[in-house]
Parts: sequence; structure tokens; C-alpha cells
Amino acid sequence: MKAVIVHESSGRMRVRPARKQMTLEEADLLEAWLRRQPGVLQVSVHERTGCAVIRYRPGSREGVVEALGRFSYAESRRQGLAPLHSSRALNRAYQEKLVGKVLWKGACTLFLPKPLLVLRALHHAVPFLRRGLGCLRRRKLQVELLDALSIALSLVRRDIGTASSVMFLLELGELLEEWTHKKSVDDLARCMSLNVDRVWLRTGGQDILVPLDQVRTGDRVVVRMGNVIPLDGVVAEGEVMVNQAALTGEPEPAAKRPGAAVYAGTVVEEGECVLTVTQQQGESRYDKIVSMIEHSERLKSTAESKAANLADRLVPYTLAGSVLSLLLTRNVTRALSVLMVDFSCALKLAMPLAVLSAMREAGSCHITVKGGKYLEAAANADTVVFDKTGTLTRACPEVARVIPFGGRSEEEVLRLAACLEEHFPHSMANAVVRAAQRRGLSHAEMHSQVEYLVAHGISSAVDGQRVLIGSAHFVFEDEGCVIPEQERGCFEALPDSYSHLYLAVGGELAGVICIADPLRPEAREALAALRELGVTRLVMLTGDSARTAAAIAAQVGVDEFHAEVLPEDKARFVEEQRAAGRTVMMIGDGINDSPALSAANVGVAIRDGAAIAREIADVTISARSLFELATLRRLSRALMERISANYRFVIAFNGALIGLGVAGVLPPAASAMLHNLSTLGVSLRSMTDLLPERAKQVEAPCRHGGNQRQKLPKV
Repeated sequence: MKAVIVHESSGRMRVRPARKQMTLEEADLLEAWLRRQPGVLQVSVHERTGCAVIRYRPGSREGVVEALGRFSYAESRRQGLAPLHSSRALNRAYQEKLVGKVLWKGACTLFLPKPLLVLRALHHAVPFLRRGLGCLRRRKLQVELLDALSIALSLVRRDIGTASSVMFLLELGELLEEWTHKKSVDDLARCMSLNVDRVWLRTGGQDILVPLDQVRTGDRVVVRMGNVIPLDGVVAEGEVMVNQAALTGEPEPAAKRPGAAVYAGTVVEEGECVLTVTQQQGESRYDKIVSMIEHSERLKSTAESKAANLADRLVPYTLAGSVLSLLLTRNVTRALSVLMVDFSCALKLAMPLAVLSAMREAGSCHITVKGGKYLEAAANADTVVFDKTGTLTRACPEVARVIPFGGRSEEEVLRLAACLEEHFPHSMANAVVRAAQRRGLSHAEMHSQVEYLVAHGISSAVDGQRVLIGSAHFVFEDEGCVIPEQERGCFEALPDSYSHLYLAVGGELAGVICIADPLRPEAREALAALRELGVTRLVMLTGDSARTAAAIAAQVGVDEFHAEVLPEDKARFVEEQRAAGRTVMMIGDGINDSPALSAANVGVAIRDGAAIAREIADVTISARSLFELATLRRLSRALMERISANYRFVIAFNGALIGLGVAGVLPPAASAMLHNLSTLGVSLRSMTDLLPERAKQVEAPCRHGGNQRQKLPKV
């Protein structure tokens, strides 16, 4: 593509393509292409002026210029770079509505004769009067009644100019509010959307570019390097490296070979593959997340509900103030000035916009929030409860030691344990199976049907003897197994720094497998950050033994811990804390954490944990860093502060307008204009980011094994 550099400064350039006109699709294609180029930090393409503003890293200028030269609209279309959901059409539509309304108002005022202006005003007033009468029929005093009264009084007084100006400003305000609200929802949805609308369908040995909505379950889709995987599926051909950060937050790409599952929204970083579609568009779990966010306004916070209720409660006071002004001053104009001002618009619009914006901002930090009330709960939480495995630890356990009992060898214990554990793959089971493979131990099927008990262990039978593997609670308390008397000293000397899997054969302990599950390197500092942000109580719950739990608790710095707990025990603990008046945040990742996640004021799931935990949880964070909990806390507290600031501004500013109207300083049209401008201003402010960019950065472990954490500002 040929382009001219119109203006340039350090790290920024404005370019204009050679073609004079640019369609919405072409602007989206150019912007999507430039965003993919190395070194590009930010791109904004303006289709009306035909310009693109590019911000780039130092030293990347030549690469950006070269990328512009390589760009082709035809090639970009072939690659399917145009986003599925673009905000350009929305913005263009509302811009045209806004400009058209202003121009039409000006033309009518300048060129229509007075009789036609009167008829136009009367026709224009009908919808406002109808809504006002509807309020009376429902016996509700709402803002629509105030609008209808002000317009009706102006018409009765034959003040057509004031009535027309008021209706114009009200319609303009409604249009701007609608635009602002839709833009906020659109930004939030696009933050999580796939931006894919066409895919390469392999059929009859050929690749055909088809719309995404034509793909059906069982079809074979080709995905090439750099493309987004459009639908959930299974790799049928090829081998690729897939970046799954959009779903799991993991920075390193994962290898996917034939038979491996891939998910919509992830990106192919290397290679090319053919996948067999398992779920059509709209059915994939990534689309479910998008749908959840689009409907999350139903989950309103207490602050949002309070704003809506307060707005309605203030209408009678505004009406009473107008009547009182008329009685005291005998001036209808002053009474109308009071009617022009209401608290409803700003309160009802700005609060939901602030919440939607906060949810969008959370999404950019790899945090998915299912509703405003969960942000409010996160801001008010004084107790944070952690599961251990997979939450405070990396959930990448390894077998550190195998300690045999009853005269058995290490190989015999590990072989038998792997034989049982391979049927129920979870993190500890996978560690046992991997350890057996590394030692070259074959574990052919020697047992009868196995039974898995969640959070307990596995039971089966080998050579007519009952074989158990699991926790100490399961093996010794539930099943009554015993420790060989001559080896009790060895049992008492088991190392505390490991988690333990106990293997019993025929009611007697046969071996203990010591599992090393290393802590997340940032765990201690992340918990300290939560404490700095006002969390008064940090608790760890685990199914491990008391000795292992005590060792882990000492390392991370929790206030208390509870060991050998069952799923129902975790849920009961959370419920007891809530009954004591505490606001509880629960963090977990496993099936056994689901009851506690559901019982908490706000449940937080680790994104690469069990699917049921993510489904039940109110908030999902990536597996990358526990500092995302601190980001969630800062964001939610900043949101509550913004909502409070909005309250203060709306009440103070509109109260001042009412006072000036009563004093005769502001005419009705000026009151309406200032009121609508203030509503728009507070709404736009509510859509801005809550946290500075540096407060969103998640710290990574040092190369030397420690942590370095930037001191972040308190909110």
C-alpha cells in the first residue's frame, strides 16, 4: 500500500493512504493489520479523514514503515482480519444521528414559518406527554412526568421557543446517553469477543473461505499461523503451538497435536492445523463468557440499585420544589427552571456505566467478572480464604520420595499406585504416573473396577485384597487401616514439607508417596499486598495433613489454616464466617472447592482449574499470578470511590442548578442544557480507566528465585 507520512514525532506517526476514501471495513482491516506488527504499541484509524495514527516502540520505525508498504486490503480480507464486532458502524450511526438532529433543528428554526414551527412543536410534544400520562396512570412520580409538565406548561404559555429547546435538549441528551451506554457495552463485549467472521473450510480436498455462521459440527476448518481459532474443536491434522492466554493467562504457548482439544479465542503462534469442529458458533464456551458479560447488567450491585432508587425518590422533591418556587415567586419561568433539572438521568446512567467500564478494565487485566455486585463484594471483603493446591501452589506436583512399608520395595509401591491413579487424572495422580514412567515401571491392569471418591481417594481390589490410595483421613479414619507396628517410628518421621499420598493393601499401610507441590513464588507477597489493601483475615483450607499445612501456612503468612478438610467442611467454614458478619472472598480451582466458591460473597476461580469451579465462580483470574487478586481489590475499591464521587457531584451540581433557577439566574432552556451536559460529562468520566497502567502490571519471579515487586499505589 502506498501512503504518505503526514506528521511524525518520536514514537508516533500519522499516515494517509494514497486512496482518498476509506470504507469502515477497510479501516478495520488496516487497523487489525497494523496491530499485529512487531513494535506497534497503539493504532487508531480514522476512516472519515483517511488517516492512521501509529504509536510504536523506539527503534521500530523502519519495521512499521515496511509493514505499511506490505499491506494489502485483498490479502487482509483473505486472512479474515476484519473483526466480527466493530464499533465503527455504531459510532458512525450515532454520529450521523447527532449531526442530523442538530442540522435539522437549525434548519427548522431558520426557515420554517411560525405556524409550522407551532405545529412541529405540538407534534414533537406528543411522545413526551404520552410518557408523562403513563406515569400518572401507573401512579408513579418519575422523571418523565417532570419533562411532560415542563413542556406542557411552556406550550400553554405559548412559549414555543422554550418548549422546542427543551424537547431538543432532552432528545439530544437521550441520544448521547444511549450512544454512551451502547459504546460501553460494545467495548466490554469486544474485549472478550473473537473478532472472526470467516474461516477456511476444508471440503473435497479444497479450502474454501466461508462465513463463520455456515460452519457446522463435524466440519473441518484450517487454521494457519497467526490466526485465531474460531471454534472449539479437536486437532485432526498438523501440529501447532497455541497461545491460550485469552483463556488461561499462561504466557507460554502449548503444543497441540492430533487428538488434542483446542478452544475458541486462542491463537496459533506456530504451524498450521486442520481441526474438527465440536461446537458451532454461539455454542463454544468462549462465546458463553461473552454472552455472560453482555447480560451481566442484571447482576447489579447495591450501589447501582441504590442510585436507581434514589433517582426515583428525588422526583417528588423536584416537583415539590417547582410548585414551591411558583407559590413564592409567582413566576412560571422560575418554576420551569426547577422542572428542567432532575437527578434521575445522571444517577441512573453514570452508575451502570462505571460498573461496565470497571468490568471491561478487569477483562484487560485477565480478570473476568460476572456482575457489578461481585466487584462491590470484592471491595468490601475483609476475609479471604484460599485453597492450597493449585491456588497457593502451582498445581505442578512431582513425586519427591517413595517410602515403602511392610517390607515392600519403592518400585512395588510406585507401580501399584500408578496402576490405580492412571484412571483418574488430576495433578497428584499425573505426578505418580509420570514418576512410574521415568523409572520404567510397567503397571499392567492387575485390579478390579476402581472407585474414585472426590477429595478422598481411590479404592480397588488386587489379588483379592482391598487396595486404597488417598489422604490420611480416607485411609486411616474412614477405612480404618493400620500402620505396621514395627515401622511406626518411620511413619512419625515423615517429612512435613511434602504432601502425602497413603497406599494401603489389605487394611495395612503399604507405602507413602511424598509429593512436592511448590508454592507460587509470588504467593507470600501477593497475600501481603491484600493485607495492605485492607483485608484483615487470610485463611488457608486444605485436605493435606496438619503437618504439611502448617509448613505451607508458615511460608505464605496466613492468619490461620485448617487441614484435612472435606469439600463440605470448606463450604461450612465460609458459611460460618458470613454468619458472623464477615464478607468472604474464596479462591479455589478444583471440583472440591466448588461448594465453598458458591457459598462465598464472591467466589474466585483459577482459570486453568476445573470447569465446574469456573462455572460456579463469580470471578475468574488467570493462572499467571496471584497479584491479580490485588488488582481486583484495587479496581473494585476504585470503582466504589468513583460511584461515591459521582453521587456527590450529581447532587451538588443539580442542586446548584435548582437554586439558580429559583433565583431567576438560569432560564429553563439553560437549566436543561447544563443538566444534560453534566449528565454526559459524568457518564464519560465513568467510562475512563480506574487504575493507572503501572498498577495493572503483574510482577514476575526473579531469575534468581526470589520476587521483585514494584510498590503499587493504594487506592
